[in-house]
Amino acid sequence: MAKFKVKSAAAPPTHDSLEPLRTHFPEGTVIFSEGDLGLTMYVIETGEVEISKRLKKQNRTLAVLAKGDFFGEMCMLEEEVPRSATAVAKTDVDAVIIDQSAFTFMLKHNPEIAIRMMRKLVLRLRRTTQLLEETVGHRIELEEPVGAPTPEAVPDPRARLVEIASGLVFPLADKHETTVGRADPVTGIHPDVDLTPVDAKRSISRRHARIRREDDGTYSVIEDVGTMNGTFVNGVRLTAGRAVPVVLGDSVTFGTIQCRFELQSDAP
Repeated sequence: MAKFKVKSAAAPPTHDSLEPLRTHFPEGTVIFSEGDLGLTMYVIETGEVEISKRLKKQNRTLAVLAKGDFFGEMCMLEEEVPRSATAVAKTDVDAVIIDQSAFTFMLKHNPEIAIRMMRKLVLRLRRTTQLLEETVGHRIELEEPVGAPTPEAVPDPRARLVEIASGLVFPLADKHETTVGRADPVTGIHPDVDLTPVDAKRSISRRHARIRREDDGTYSVIEDVGTMNGTFVNGVRLTAGRAVPVVLGDSVTFGTIQCRFELQSDAP
């Protein structure tokens, strides 16, 4: 873990309303330490946060989180639980503070958040297990190895996305569903269509959407559950989990990245 100038994070403010509370952590701030009592979780708006855990008297980095990622969520699921890791502002960080009352309100009005949180917890568990294996020197069985390479998908000869601003072409995968999002170097997850090269603002979620090839050869776009900045077809925002048909020339926008759907109907 990199050496940081340690500064204490200010105690999070309390609030009586459910309006978002925002805070700023200068670079090097210890947001919370392993063993601290957890009372709030955070969603990153700008900057990067390093999550680390002490194993065999050494700090080991579990993840480096960025815009749209959340951390400290375990205290939302179990009251008065000590922090299981340390969070440090790797750069200047702006974040939204979420306490238990706000979290409960969010779950009642947007259950998709719970699904996104479960996915994150699974990925972090796998990463932690990998570090434990390295520390104890033997394998700990999980359903699949952490960071296992994702086989490269065969391109669909018919369908592709073209990013409007750059003209870059992103072929769909030649299978029933093509995942669209940003690659995650921490977990080793790579979507079939990785829009990282054109998403400088990180407006796209790691698992943002899917494009499904229907049995009749048509295509539909489905926004994934937990997507932060929305998916749009011809300017209309999609409802998560609901398939919306797309045809040749349709505009499909992921976050702030606008693409054109192209289809070669005469391909073999």
